[in-house]
This record gives sequence, structure tokens and C-alpha cells, in this order.
Amino acid sequence: MGPAGLRRHRGARPALRGACLLRPRATLARLPLDRRAGRGGPAEPAVTRRLVLVRHGRTAWNLEGRAQGHTDVGLDETGVAQARAMAPVIGAMAPDALWSSDLARARQTAEHVATATGLEARYDARLREFDVGERAGLTIPEFAERYPEAYESWRAGHITGGVPGAETPEMVIDRMVPALHEIWDATGPDQTTVVISHGACLKICLVAFLGWPEEVGNSLRGLDNCGWVVLEDEGDGRGIRLASYNETAHPAVHGPDFASEAPVG
Repeated sequence: MGPAGLRRHRGARPALRGACLLRPRATLARLPLDRRAGRGGPAEPAVTRRLVLVRHGRTAWNLEGRAQGHTDVGLDETGVAQARAMAPVIGAMAPDALWSSDLARARQTAEHVATATGLEARYDARLREFDVGERAGLTIPEFAERYPEAYESWRAGHITGGVPGAETPEMVIDRMVPALHEIWDATGPDQTTVVISHGACLKICLVAFLGWPEEVGNSLRGLDNCGWVVLEDEGDGRGIRLASYNETAHPAVHGPDFASEAPVG
């Protein structure tokens, strides 16, 4: 993936946010990018492979707290502004490839990144949000009234709460994590790939992709609209590391989100 004549990302690495959770298959980036050839020796530039995972900009249904799932809701005015602010920041990472969910809110967000980078977005339906089934379009009060048992299940921590027609976390992981692995495997040394997707699926699939225990995801808040995650592998045998989580180019105002508070996608 990416054109010939790859560009090295020379920008500063984002600071890590949140708790330090060390796991065998994935660790947190806490060391400088430069590696030393020996004690007192010259610095050797790291060869870093990066994957940047971005949640789409805000929609009217995000604002209203309505479950979106696969419903094709586009960005609202604030979502467009968020995407415009985020795109040049992502562009400064000099990405080599751009992938996106095929849903309108992700596609529209990806278009801003494409403009900032000169890349052509590629679309993959496996990067879609949870299908929330019959919950689509419902606010939390409407959900509680129409599906009280499923609502209580959701309150107990089950993401889709057993709503008729909804995907389970296992179903989403089974379709999305292989796509992320394919994208990662196609990202070469010293390359960066950007993926535009959705809040809930990014949260659970990030944990699965890194090989962390499922319960670790409970300690992660859902991504803000146009918030992003950076994953890195410096090729030093330490594997993929979480370099930053929920970075934004605009002041983060955390409203309801599908992943941790209100499942709106």
C-alpha cells in the first residue's frame, strides 16, 4: 500500500494518555524514537511502521444520542469542522495509504484527509460500526421503553444488549480485526496508514488487534468524534505499541458515545 518513494514521518510522537497497561503482545510506546548503536554511540533513526485509527466526525444523531449502526447518517456542521481541523494534523504524519468504512460519516471524514494528503481513500465495509439492529434511530429513553430487557443487558455491560438483529462484539471482531491485520501487513517499514472508522468497533477491535484481554477495554473511554489512536512498531522486536489514544485537533467535548456511555456509533 502507498506510492513508491515513501516519505519518512519526522514529526514528534504524540504523548501517551491514560493508564500504562503492559501486555505480552503489545506494549506502550514510552521510549525515544532514536536507538543507540552503543553506549555513547551515534543515534540511529528508528524505522517505524504506524497505523492511525480515526473516528469519524460528529453527526446529528451523535448529538441527539440516537443509535446509528449501519444507518447512513452524514456529518453535521460541527462534524465537518472537526474533520477539517483533524485532516492537516493527520496529513503532517505523511501517511502513505488511507482506508475508510464505506458509511457516509466515515467517507466524508476520509475525504478531508484525502484532500490534506493527496491520497485516494479506499473503502472496506468490514470497517463499519456495529449493526445495532432494531435499535437504529432510537435514543436511550426510547430504547429503554421499547426493549427493557435488552436495555438492562446493555446497562450491565453488553454493548448491543441482545437487540433483535444486532451484531455481537464477537461478530464485529471477526469481520474487522482481519481487515486491520491485512492493512497492517500491507504497511511497510517507515510507512503510515490511516483508517477512518467508528467509535464502538474501534474500541473493541483495538483491544482484540493488540491481543489484550477483553476486560482491558473496560478501562478505555470511547473515542471522541475525530479522535485518533496511533499504533507503532519500531522493528526492534518489541512488537506493536499503543503510542497515543484519543488525540484530537479540536477541544474534546465528550458527549454520548456507543462504546462507553450511550451506543450511538
